[in-house]
Amino acid sequence: MSERGRRPGPSVRTRVVEHTTDAEIPREDRLITEEPLEIRVRAGVLEPRRAWVTMRTPGHDFELAAGWLVNEGLATADSLAQVAYCTDEDLAPEQEFNVVTVSVTGTATDLPHRHVAASAGSSACGVCGKDSVAEALETRSGTAWPGPRPGADVVRRLPEALRERQQLFAKTGGVHAAGLAAADGTMLVVREDVGRHNAVDKVVGARVLAGEPSAAACLVLSGRVGFELVQKAAASGIGSIVAVGAPTSLAARLAAEAGIDLWGFTSPGRTVRYC
Repeated sequence: MSERGRRPGPSVRTRVVEHTTDAEIPREDRLITEEPLEIRVRAGVLEPRRAWVTMRTPGHDFELAAGWLVNEGLATADSLAQVAYCTDEDLAPEQEFNVVTVSVTGTATDLPHRHVAASAGSSACGVCGKDSVAEALETRSGTAWPGPRPGADVVRRLPEALRERQQLFAKTGGVHAAGLAAADGTMLVVREDVGRHNAVDKVVGARVLAGEPSAAACLVLSGRVGFELVQKAAASGIGSIVAVGAPTSLAARLAAEAGIDLWGFTSPGRTVRYC
């Protein structure tokens, strides 16, 4: 089987029957692809160790792996030596392009306890073992975002700017999006994924692998704001979060303690800032 034949795409065709009040309409539709991605970490000459398995939308897999490592505090932008698909001969055909190995510089001999072999997650999770705000704050990149942050007039425009670049959502209606934006509302990068936490890791990874800082004025989200998404923003040094939906109580608490501006229920005519 060729490489092209094995690589999963971001969406798949399916047949549906649309039922209306007066008709049944057979037609073709598209579904967002959901497949597992195993992230392995190789430190120095050690054999790669499995760090995490997540359900994701195929595409930008290297960015997802790099962003996840940075946001989890397992690597820095400078310590990422190589990101590649695993080429072990014993991989089953369905595993090819679903296993990524990240080589990092350093002399670490093991992964932290919460990242050892059994780690796995669904496309809906992302807390990754963190059980307190204090622990989450330990992975911060350093100082709070030092530059300007968007005001309310810019904030209200950001979800629509994100939506205009959600190509997979336009096709399937079943995918989350995240974007990094400058203080003036300019979108720097947008990524989509079936998992909202994966989308955030992808935008951070895109910046890191491009040699750009992961820190930015604003992270824009297509849905609600959970604790794990604020943790990732804090880890990357992001100054503010703008979401279409609401934050959770723990997300609001972490944002306040991390010095992140938090905006929810954002639309062209309205936004709510959590103080």
